Amino acid sequence: MYRNYFKIAFRNLFRNKFYSLLNISGLAIGIACCLLIMLFVTDELSYDKHFEKADRTYRLTMSGALNGSAFDLAVVGPSVGKTLYEDFPEVIQYGRFRVNSSPFIRFGENVFKEENFVWADNSMLDIFDIELLLGDPETALVNPKSLIMSESAAKKYFGSTDPIGKTVEFGSAKDYVVTGVYKEIPRNTHFQFDVMGSMETLDEAKRPIWLSMNFQTYVVLTEDADTEAMAARFPDMLKRYVGPEVKQFMNMEWEDMGNSGSAMAFGMQALTDIHLHSDLEGEIDANGDIKYVYIFSAIALFILLIACINFMNLATARSAHRAKEVGVRKVLGSLKAQLINQFLAESLIISLLSFVLAIGLAYVALPFFNNLANKNLTIPFTDPVFLVSVLAGVFIVGLLAGSYPAFFLSAFQPVKVLKGSLSGGMKSGALRNVLVVIQFCASIFLVIGTLVILNQLKFIQNKNLGFDRDRVVIINDAYLARGNVQALKTELESFPEVKSVSVSGYLPTPSNSNMNVFIKGIVPSQDNQVLMSSWYVDYEYIETMGMSMTAGRNFSRDFPTDSLGIIINEAAVKEFGFENPIGETIGNFVDLEGNIQGLKVVGVVKDFHYRTLKDRIAPLCMMLGNNAGLMSLKVNTQDYSGLISRIEEAWTRLAPNQPFETSFLDDRFNRMYDAEQRLGKIFGVFAGLAISIACLGLFGLASYTAENRIKEVGIRKVLGANVAQIVFLLSKDMGKLVLIAFLFGAPLAWYSMNSWLSGFEYRTSIGWYIFAFTALGALLIAMLTMSYQSLKAATGNPVKALRNE
Repeated sequence: MYRNYFKIAFRNLFRNKFYSLLNISGLAIGIACCLLIMLFVTDELSYDKHFEKADRTYRLTMSGALNGSAFDLAVVGPSVGKTLYEDFPEVIQYGRFRVNSSPFIRFGENVFKEENFVWADNSMLDIFDIELLLGDPETALVNPKSLIMSESAAKKYFGSTDPIGKTVEFGSAKDYVVTGVYKEIPRNTHFQFDVMGSMETLDEAKRPIWLSMNFQTYVVLTEDADTEAMAARFPDMLKRYVGPEVKQFMNMEWEDMGNSGSAMAFGMQALTDIHLHSDLEGEIDANGDIKYVYIFSAIALFILLIACINFMNLATARSAHRAKEVGVRKVLGSLKAQLINQFLAESLIISLLSFVLAIGLAYVALPFFNNLANKNLTIPFTDPVFLVSVLAGVFIVGLLAGSYPAFFLSAFQPVKVLKGSLSGGMKSGALRNVLVVIQFCASIFLVIGTLVILNQLKFIQNKNLGFDRDRVVIINDAYLARGNVQALKTELESFPEVKSVSVSGYLPTPSNSNMNVFIKGIVPSQDNQVLMSSWYVDYEYIETMGMSMTAGRNFSRDFPTDSLGIIINEAAVKEFGFENPIGETIGNFVDLEGNIQGLKVVGVVKDFHYRTLKDRIAPLCMMLGNNAGLMSLKVNTQDYSGLISRIEEAWTRLAPNQPFETSFLDDRFNRMYDAEQRLGKIFGVFAGLAISIACLGLFGLASYTAENRIKEVGIRKVLGANVAQIVFLLSKDMGKLVLIAFLFGAPLAWYSMNSWLSGFEYRTSIGWYIFAFTALGALLIAMLTMSYQSLKAATGNPVKALRNE
């Protein structure tokens, strides 16, 4: 019997090749999109879960406020982990990372800037299951000036030579020893380091201090640890250890902090929450966002729903063509259950063929999707879980898409069917119309979402940032010129294409925060302290960056006292409460002993965005310094390659045998919004695919509608109706459905995208034109899809349509 079901099912598929192709291709595209997105979502949800102790490993955090200025940090002081280990029996292990600037490491002729370098405790190897392929995991990072490398890094420096015991040049030091080579860290980990240095090398790591917060610290708890009970003891711990430091540095008692709008809280963040649920100051790297996981999951659901609705619509639209088949079968004794099984068998075959095609499409599209999503995903063909999931998907999609048509068709009454009283078409399918509305509602949601994201990205590109990011060339690691930094700067200033040159380690990007506490005056009290970013710059910095002064002046060589001067932004003026800031004194802590240096305000720089537009502009100050990390050139040329070649010539003469690397400020700025740009592209691609899938089904519906109303069209033509009238007649019902879909989809899209935009402190508005464009576009696409079949019916010979009457 089942063999007969599948034989008839295949016969029906081949008999109606065109509509079978529409069904299978639409469903396959939908399943392929869903598969790609679920690979992405699964990867995002898998971060850090592969570690053996993941369920009981936590990162320590510090949050609070200083005179009302809130902070949330992913870093704590160097001694915090050790204190918890000693005071809390629940803590059985701790370890620290200290992210530092990217050093240059040299071995022989091989020299590379290690972007993924970190200082680490030896215990981190055990906490994070870092497997040493060479070296002793018990001692690899125990001694100062020890380095361990990933397999790829070791091959980069040493080729096939055994690296253990080799001495490398680390920055300006020449006696660092390679003590281990470790297996590559899995990509789904919230940190990626190619080289790790022993924490024992750093003097700051040995200081018993809490308020110098630079260390990513992790603890492993016992299996029966009660985290809530531990958290209840944290306030007393802070009072005991941080209270004396608050008294020393802030000149206030711990109990009085709340009176000035200051507070501190200590917390533990689950390791598996870091990637998707954390966006703190001091993160090791940019994390993901659980919102995007929800968004992509919704997109996958929408597209799969649209594809399944296509199948259901086409199947029920063909009801008139299968009605007599159902009637004859029932007359000959077929039971309703047998007819349901027959139609479900057809649905399962289409589902199976669609899944096979979908996996092929996903495999072909995966490199493009990886590039779009910045991932390295693969389809796990050999994973039993994947194979079972695909098999389950075949049955779920087949039953989901085929259940309504099966029950709908099997319910036909044979007497009415064989008398010819059953008619098909758009008007007879109320549920089919509902499904079309759902289809276009989902498509409209995706289109509006895409337009809003693109509009926000355009807003970001055109936003006045308070500095000029265009035509600024950056020479990275200018300090490598050592004693010739100023000579290099002087020579570059002589280039006719170069307007100004600045030497500083700071750029208006989020990576340059350098938060410190400053005080109004030179005597700290409960209410005169401000947390702000502090940058060390030179005399030409503000000019090179195209910033504007709103009060006072820029640093000048004509004023020797500017060495003790400070420039603050407008946000800092408000935070300090200055009415006339020029000449005011701001205190700066110069060491860990609490000594304060008084700085005179010489100017106020107009607020500029040195973080992303998601964050409000926070207090910032600039002081003269000798940080030669970067050399910035404001240029006026279109021949960038020629200019960079001349810069490299000067570099080669003044910094021989040192690596030369340049970048552009606008590129650095654009990289801050990589996630949003990827989101916009992904939304756009899948919105286009969703509309395409919906149009495939609409094309099939239009064909059946025209076919079922062919005699009506013939009669109307005989009675004098023209082509335009007939096209309008056949298309108007679909136009109404699209408008109804817009009325449902537009508010849903507005609510969702307004929620997404709320994550930006500075954002565009959702203009009416977005909705107008989407409504007209959806209507136009639907009409164009319907028009082919409508025109075909309207221009046909009415004699052929009526010859059997």
